[in-house]
Amino acid sequence: MRVRKITEVLGAKVYTDSGEYFGEIEEANLQENKIDGWRIRVGGSVMSLIGGARGVIIPHQFVRAISDVFIINKSALPSPESVGMEEVTEM
Repeated sequence: MRVRKITEVLGAKVYTDSGEYFGEIEEANLQENKIDGWRIRVGGSVMSLIGGARGVIIPHQFVRAISDVFIINKSALPSPESVGMEEVTEM
């Protein structure tokens, strides 16, 4: 296993495990000297899925691989139904 610096992965492209482009890494969230999550600037068709937000935080447990690109579990993404439910409860 090769250890990477956080600065080496900033700006890396992020894809889902089904091969869809998700965005780029903006920042790592640390808690007690461990990576807790990743702030990702969303791009492509995913923006419409998350209600037009420009970024999301994905917990590190949903990251499947880190190399030249990040691979995240597609289950980390909100479903269209859950986004609709949140909008209803906020009104």
